[in-house]
Amino acid sequence: MHRARRTVAIAAAGLLVAGLTVATVAPTGAGASAPNPLDAAIAASAGPGHTWSPGSERYGDKITNNLSVRMADGVVLKADVADPTDLKTGQPAVGPFPVLLTITPYGKDTGAAAGQGTNPYFVKRGYIDVVVDVRGTGASGGTFDLFGPKQTTDGVTLVNWAAHLPHSDGKVGMHGASYLGINQLLTAGAVGKNSPLKAIFPQISANDVYRDTAFMGGIPDSSFDILYLGALLPLLGVLNPIVSGLITPASLLAGLTGALGHAGGVANYNASFIAKTFTGGPDAYDNAYWQAKDPANVLQKIVDNGIPAYLIGGEYDLFQRGEPMNYAGLQNAYARRPVGAPMLPGQATTGRYQLLDGPFTHLSAAIGAPLGPDLNDLQLEWFDTWLKGASTGMATTPTPLHYYDLGTGDYTETTTYPFTGAVPTTYYFDGARSDSAPSQNDGSLSTARPTATAGADTLLWSPVGPSICDRSQDQWSMGALSLALGKLADAAPCLADDRAAQVGPTALTYTTAPMTRPSTIAGPITATIYAAANTSETQWVVNVEDVAPTGSSKPLTEGALLGSFRAVNTAKSWTVDGKTIMPYHDYTKASAHAVPKGAVTEYQVEVFPTYSGIAAGHRIRVTLSTTDFPHLTATTPALLKLIGGVYQVQRTASAPSSVTIPVIAR
Repeated sequence: MHRARRTVAIAAAGLLVAGLTVATVAPTGAGASAPNPLDAAIAASAGPGHTWSPGSERYGDKITNNLSVRMADGVVLKADVADPTDLKTGQPAVGPFPVLLTITPYGKDTGAAAGQGTNPYFVKRGYIDVVVDVRGTGASGGTFDLFGPKQTTDGVTLVNWAAHLPHSDGKVGMHGASYLGINQLLTAGAVGKNSPLKAIFPQISANDVYRDTAFMGGIPDSSFDILYLGALLPLLGVLNPIVSGLITPASLLAGLTGALGHAGGVANYNASFIAKTFTGGPDAYDNAYWQAKDPANVLQKIVDNGIPAYLIGGEYDLFQRGEPMNYAGLQNAYARRPVGAPMLPGQATTGRYQLLDGPFTHLSAAIGAPLGPDLNDLQLEWFDTWLKGASTGMATTPTPLHYYDLGTGDYTETTTYPFTGAVPTTYYFDGARSDSAPSQNDGSLSTARPTATAGADTLLWSPVGPSICDRSQDQWSMGALSLALGKLADAAPCLADDRAAQVGPTALTYTTAPMTRPSTIAGPITATIYAAANTSETQWVVNVEDVAPTGSSKPLTEGALLGSFRAVNTAKSWTVDGKTIMPYHDYTKASAHAVPKGAVTEYQVEVFPTYSGIAAGHRIRVTLSTTDFPHLTATTPALLKLIGGVYQVQRTASAPSSVTIPVIAR
């Protein structure tokens, strides 16, 4: 199947973002183009010997705006419905047709410019496409509550309503990105068995909202929290009802009234969130507020309800951590294994649950830019499989995990997460100079455990580091910078080389010798830090980088930990070959304990997963720092305890600071 590359230009929330170019592979010769690795990954979504084509457009489409749908509590939601029409007469086609449903808080009318309105691609190929405003947003009534229980109940009601639309065949699929993807997972877990909902296609969706995005290591993600809750949602709360009102001039007044009401509702919600979070209130901890919003808790129910799911993830996405965990959880649920456990080596898998994880930021993936027309084709193939019974082979693929290699630019076709063949390798901090880094210590990484009885490097805490222009700032602002520049995150200026953040007293680096053979960093990583501090709180930020022979230091992934949350829940941590690759911290108020001043203390830092080939001659570097502003901003109580912090990072036989990285030898 041929899939063309294209340039995407969108207008969203009144901001023009033009010229976002989908990454392509350089030509291999005059007049020849190298194969697009994405095509191979999508082809691998089906079993060998199967072919499928999206076919030509067979219908027209007609949109009916602002249909009213009454919820159980009397609140009325508004829906746009696009029906297939006869190409000759323009009248509604007889059908019956499956229904695709999207539920959005971003406005079905303003969101249309960003690909979140009804999609004629599906309608013209025999689907009814429906978009509904979440309660308290857009043209819908009610009060907004971020992934509140009423939204899930609404989702179930809307699935059943959509199944009974005129010309519907009674089968429903759900699709959409980000909030819309999380809505799908929560709804699919709530519909029960024998529901009209037969398949979902969640893009860039969380597993654990607290750990994935809202906080990292127990530290608020202010880049996202403030940008999203403080700016984006309030802005859309004003714009969406107005745009909805403009559909008919007579409804403009109602739209303006709705704008004021929605804006006030979102403002009240945001003020409450900030008060309960950044001031160290109850929502600064992983409590019931967060756990009720976690798709991790409904993955077994999705499988029990018999609903297949194709997941899209991004290695520069807000949900970088959670997307492969959703995949593992669904596969485990299908295999009747614990949902939160690591998959076993050689574990049998099913094509009913797949993940395509690419080099995407949140915004670029949300609008489908990196996938281009492939996204529509892939969704159509998935829904044709499960809603129309097409023999596509997607249920029989032997490799349902399609993961982009940040080093080679190819997709790896595999089965399990943690990744098949990845061996946890521990690299210890060493005082010997690597002669490769600009940092004050320029230490080394060695697989030999230290034998010295003394040895430490001094690190100072600071609210702001020497550089705030690096990959993490782009990632946790949803990819705003790289999107505006029309580049993927690893190609935008200052995002592909983080050496500026490695200088000064707030950062230490430890670097391997040049690799003698190619290898691949594959999966979640644990940094184990032993340190003494003069304060009762500490803050740790760990970056893992690929260092080229030229000296450039490409950031691959990051993790963080607030020292008072250092207690490890071993029952929920992931281990492979007896080594911890993903430590689990409860982040509850009961689990928080002050750091003992002056005592050497152990901290296990969860570093988010990555998949990146390391070429021969390149090095692996770990940068240990105390700040990542503005991405990470401690709560007020923690901030007061961090001021003046001086840490002594140990590298001795009794306190061997290290990093454990799953490595695939090539």
